[in-house]
Amino acid sequence: MKNKGFTLVELMVVVSIISLLSVVVFANYRAGEKQFALQRSAHKLAQDIRRAQNMSMATQEFQGAVPGGYGIYFNITTSTQYILFADLNGSKTYDSSNEKVQTLEFEKRVSIIILSPGSPLNIFFFPPDPTVLISGNPAINSASITLNFEGGSGKTIKVNKAGLIEIE
Repeated sequence: MKNKGFTLVELMVVVSIISLLSVVVFANYRAGEKQFALQRSAHKLAQDIRRAQNMSMATQEFQGAVPGGYGIYFNITTSTQYILFADLNGSKTYDSSNEKVQTLEFEKRVSIIILSPGSPLNIFFFPPDPTVLISGNPAINSASITLNFEGGSGKTIKVNKAGLIEIE
């Protein structure tokens, strides 16, 4: 009569292989989770910049008035958030809390590490085209915002004077 079943050695080999594969998958899952959080934040930022552009083209009312345009304000000192604003005073930059439409935040542990051409940075759209003005200076042709996930790799969002938004 033959005994059917597995030996203890065979079971130990199978358990070892499964354990090793689990460790490899779990390590890659954490790295992928960081990369996806960074990618989601970069895409959300690009959508919010596009939202400011669309609000400007639609000449959407804010606080009962039609602003001179809409923009996004960044400051390196508040690197985990940015502000969508309406230009109520004609300055074409964010300069007071009554112009704030919404404060937007990145995902946890995602922050701005580089603002080009510098901090603070305003990306402003004014109708009807909408024309883009970067940091209130018509000579500046593009802006870039680099995001980082706590010591990991970065993603850069670029906006040029024509309003093209690109994620690198």
